[in-house]
Amino acid sequence: MKLKNLIPMLMCLYASLFPVNTDYLSLRKEMIEKQIVERGITNERIINAFLKVKRHLFVKPGFRDKAYADSPLDIGEDQVINRPYIVAMMTYVIAPGYNKKVLEIGTGSGFHAAILAELVKEVYTIEIEEKLAKRAKETLSEQGYRNIKFKTGDGSLGWEEYAPFDGIICTYSPDHIPPRLLEQLAIGGRMIIEVSHSSKVQEFILIEKDNKGALKRTNLIPVQFTPLIRGKNEK
Repeated sequence: MKLKNLIPMLMCLYASLFPVNTDYLSLRKEMIEKQIVERGITNERIINAFLKVKRHLFVKPGFRDKAYADSPLDIGEDQVINRPYIVAMMTYVIAPGYNKKVLEIGTGSGFHAAILAELVKEVYTIEIEEKLAKRAKETLSEQGYRNIKFKTGDGSLGWEEYAPFDGIICTYSPDHIPPRLLEQLAIGGRMIIEVSHSSKVQEFILIEKDNKGALKRTNLIPVQFTPLIRGKNEK
């Protein structure tokens, strides 16, 4: 085994054997104030969701002391858990409501799904990496979430069985907007997706569907995510 792969494993083992008595609640409060509120997101429901969801439980034990830092963290399978602000911003943009149904493309660690589950009626989340999907489902189940449905597969195809969705969040970066997702967006719905124009140029795009089914596209901010992993059936 290569040394670079061995070190994270040893860190996780050490953390599980010798847990540190960390004040995670204080770290969450500081994260919310410095990374979210000071950057303009003051929605009370979103803030309360971030206060309730224990982000450190969604990262590897060896990285829990960094769980509330302003940076993405490795979660395995060449994927990361996104920065808290990015999660908050994407959540805010889709205007989550108590009775809404949201589709998430890219379950990852399950953290974003947990935030959404605190805010909307139903969350449908798709992850193409089986190991991540299984781990996220276990973590979310342990936390008591019952309003989340899980699927392992190609997120670019959406989840037609449960469409339409009031909100769609794509946490990976395709090089175009998958047409199946546009079809599955409800009238009055909002979708946020980060599109890769090149290996160095990506930006958030907000898609809104009006009451006649017309789509409005708004370019938001530049950002960098992991490229979307597609299955063989995308058209």
